[in-house]
This record gives sequence, C-alpha cells and structure tokens, in this order.
Amino acid sequence: MLHSRMLVYLDEVARAGSIRKAADKLNVAASSINRQILALEEEIGAPLFERLPRRLRLTATGELMIAHVRQTLREHALLRSRLVDLKGQRRGLVRIATMAGLANTVLPDTVIWMRERHPFVKLVIMAQSLAQVVGAVTSGEADIGFGFSLPYDPKLRVAASIGLQVGAVVAPGHPLAGKEAVYVSECLSYPLIVPDRSLTIGRLVADVLERGGIPTDMAIETNSLDLLKQTASRSQSVTFLNELDVHVECRRGELVFLPLLDRAPRHPLVLVHRAKGGLDATQSLVLEELRKTVTGFRSRVPQAPATLPDAAETAEG
Repeated sequence: MLHSRMLVYLDEVARAGSIRKAADKLNVAASSINRQILALEEEIGAPLFERLPRRLRLTATGELMIAHVRQTLREHALLRSRLVDLKGQRRGLVRIATMAGLANTVLPDTVIWMRERHPFVKLVIMAQSLAQVVGAVTSGEADIGFGFSLPYDPKLRVAASIGLQVGAVVAPGHPLAGKEAVYVSECLSYPLIVPDRSLTIGRLVADVLERGGIPTDMAIETNSLDLLKQTASRSQSVTFLNELDVHVECRRGELVFLPLLDRAPRHPLVLVHRAKGGLDATQSLVLEELRKTVTGFRSRVPQAPATLPDAAETAEG
C-alpha cells in the first residue's frame, strides 16, 4: 500500500530522473528511496523505471503509477484545505504558472490584492517557458496558467483571451516619442534592437519586418526582454514589443509605447485552467481576479504623452 512519503519520493524521482537528485532535494538518503522503489516494483511485479546510463526513465507501468501518484497528492492537498475550512481558518492554495515577463506585469497587482483581501491564501507562482506553462496546467502541477500564444490543448479551458497590440517602444526623449503611432519605416533611421524568434513576440515582430521588406540582420537580436527595454530607455534605439510588455515602464514614465500603423498581428494573451477536475472556491476567486486584470489591461496601457521635452535636451550625451 502506498503511503504519503512514498508518493512524494516517486513524484520527485520521476521529475528529477535521478534517485540521487531526488534524495538531495528531499534531504533523504538515496539508498532509502532506492529500497522503497525496488520493494514497490517487486510488489507490483513490474519495473517503474528504465535504468539508463545517466538517468531514470518511466516505463509504461511507471507512467500509469505516476499519474495515480500525482492525482492522489492533489486530492490529499485538497482534503487538507477542506479540513482547514471546517475549522473556520480558510487558507487555501493557488498555484499559477506563467511566463517570466507576465510575472512582472500582471501578477504584482494580483499578489497585492490577495494579501489585502485574502491574507490566509497561499499563492505559488512559477515563471516558466511557454511549453512548461501548458504542461504544468495539464498535469495538475498548476491550477491556473496564462501566457502569450498558448497553443490549443483539449485538456485546457480558456477563461479569457485578448489580442495585445504590437508597437514601437522608445525613450520619452526620443524623436519619435511625440507621435501617437508610427510606421515601421519611420523607425529605420534609428538603431533597432528586437526580440529574437525564440520569443512569441519575436516571431510576430519578424513577420512585420519581413512583410515590410526590412532585413532582420540589420538589428541586434536578443531573447532578454529586460535588455530590450533597458536599451530603448537609455539610448536612441527602437525596439518592438506588445503594450503589456512595457506596461510598468510606461506607467513610470521610463518608456513610450507607439502602436504600429502597419498591418501587425496582435499578440494573444490567454488565461487557462484544466478542463477536467475544476477549481475550488479559492482558485476560482483568483482566476476571476486575473480574468478582470487581463481583460482590463488594454485600456490601462499609457500611450505617448501629449507633450514632451525637446529631444535635443533629453537625448544621451
């Protein structure tokens, strides 16, 4: 019969692909974990892991077992939460998987709201890649996920989806900053630094540049949003991001977002949860707050200010 400690051991070994790594993380002797896995394999009459030279890989039996293990762990956590409810001490747990850029823009307001309104609810926030966000929600590791251009998955239910505008981003003292919107061609007189194709926004920007006949080899490329924004804020460079990427910096007056007049695709922001299993009351509460935050962002992103200092007075140097 599996007990709670063994469930945790199996889950961590499957994630780490190594008994030693799992033991280090759990602060348990590797030999102890190994003995328990061997005993379980003997009990069920089949190996759970394929022993490869450098790692452990789940067998078909192991895949079935680990799915059961993780479902049991989720149900155990839910039971503990409900037992706390019975005592009148609502504490709850909400796990959110998102992309790093969104963690810096959308989530701070949500975290502050939760601390003020529901101080006993624990939030676990994981900044991950696009594929990891989808995987975390479908596997049950996360209750809620949101990110840009999330691919369709029948295991996910969409709670909200908006298309964010792509635009040029410049410093407040930049010669283009006084405009309400710009064409990409207007940006070519200035150094370009653009997101690379490993980012979803990078693929959209590349498409816009290519349709305008602008070679991307004339621009510096990076997968760092921080580098893009820092460079634009401290020089005459122009970068291209969506309106939410620079929400915080625009609010502080550090950057100006200029919508593109070219035919540019919108950058879809999608909020999801698992289609099966549902959310408890606390998770649904957080989902609704995120839905309102996400859908309300477009009207809150500052655009170019009406008046600006003369560019010559504020340019570097």
